[in-house]
Amino acid sequence: QVQLVESGGGLVLAGGSLRLSCAASGLTFSNYAMGWFRQAPGKEREFVAAISWVGGRTHYADLAKGRFTISRADAKNTVYLQMNSLKPEDTAVYYCAADRFGHTSYAAEKQYDYWGQGTQVTVSQ
Repeated sequence: QVQLVESGGGLVLAGGSLRLSCAASGLTFSNYAMGWFRQAPGKEREFVAAISWVGGRTHYADLAKGRFTISRADAKNTVYLQMNSLKPEDTAVYYCAADRFGHTSYAAEKQYDYWGQGTQVTVSQ
């Protein structure tokens, strides 16, 4: 049974930082590209960042460039999202997702095979 479990969310002041983690189990983690998405209240879920299953290539949505960093530790079956310079508009539930062997359309939700339950990030003024 595949499980993706996010952690590290919480309440932070604008300008602050958070590091999200997503621990995977039940799959061969190194065979999966990993992505982070987020969904704010009343909005559709949107792509944030992705990292390839080989080579560690990273991709970012414009909203994340220069502020967020995605990384992975295959030995720990974990993917991270370091978020700096947080803004109130970053408030959302953040989800990690796994895509077996990755696809070029890394920003497309339909490419991902497994999803976590999400972790809430709230950024206050």
